[in-house]
Amino acid sequence: MHISRCRFLSSLPSTSSFCSFRSPQRRHFFRSAKCQFTRSLHWKMPAHQEETLLPETGYSTKVDNASQCIDLRSDTVTLPSAEMKKAMVEAILGDDVFGEDPTVNQLEKRCAALFGKEAALFVLSGTMGNLLAVLSHCQRGDELIVGRHNHIHKWEQGNYAQLGGISATTLKVNPDGTMDPNDIEDAIRANDQHMPRTALVCIENTHNFAGGKALSTDYLKSVRKLADKHKLKVHMDGARIYNAAIALNVDVSEICSYVDSMMMCFSKGLGAPMGSILVGTRQFIDEARKKRKAVGGGWRQAGILAACANLALDRAVETIERDHRHAKLLAKGINERTPEALKSVSHFLIL
Repeated sequence: MHISRCRFLSSLPSTSSFCSFRSPQRRHFFRSAKCQFTRSLHWKMPAHQEETLLPETGYSTKVDNASQCIDLRSDTVTLPSAEMKKAMVEAILGDDVFGEDPTVNQLEKRCAALFGKEAALFVLSGTMGNLLAVLSHCQRGDELIVGRHNHIHKWEQGNYAQLGGISATTLKVNPDGTMDPNDIEDAIRANDQHMPRTALVCIENTHNFAGGKALSTDYLKSVRKLADKHKLKVHMDGARIYNAAIALNVDVSEICSYVDSMMMCFSKGLGAPMGSILVGTRQFIDEARKKRKAVGGGWRQAGILAACANLALDRAVETIERDHRHAKLLAKGINERTPEALKSVSHFLIL
């Protein structure tokens, strides 16, 4: 992809509000375009939608060649490549609830080694992975500490409270995606009969609401040290952990070394159709597997999806490095047309 080929940029107005991907105008723009982007780098748009007029803005999405229009709403709109579809057809299958799907077993063993943990569990979604982590680390009546803009708290229906009877102390999230360690320590409950027991600290890396910022290893070390001091567990929502690893130029296992558990999504930038992985100690994963069954997450011939996840891992570094290059090119192109329009540009997320 080259900026010169993104012809739709010429139709963007020179207003800072529209150039925010979070603004209603821009969301409407990309929804109207109905563009589709696949990991195999094939683009297409239905012929009858090659030109769409946005009534409230008057902006046209017409492009010289509609096949070059790319859907930039989210990395969740990635579609499986032809190679992934072939892998699904050829996957060796079994019953995963019985532990007999060899493709799932291979994926879980591979991820445990890749992220430097004892065991792993393949789950339906990132939300399920985060929920299972919280339920496995905490008992009913416990409390967790989490950023008020973290995905676990803000975008997952407070499921830890709904299903686990777990409360939360929410903290301010800094522009770099961190919570101040002093705030974390102040939020830890005293050993008092009037208070819940603080059991878990939840962090997010990269941090979506903070514009895709990667948490530094120095910060992760400080959180780990604080958690050890107070005998707390640390869970990382690492839905986009490869973006963090590429940005920080470290291995994913180093990032995971500072946390007790981590969840990563295959269905975002890595391009698989669905599925996430949860990693941690063997005892933790055994408990999470039991909890997965309770919330309806036991699946049978899941190797069809695990095959896609394995293929996504084969190309993970290459894929995310390319995405980061493209994000920088896109930001450069927008800034050339609308100086100072972008609020922030991380390694892969543009606001």
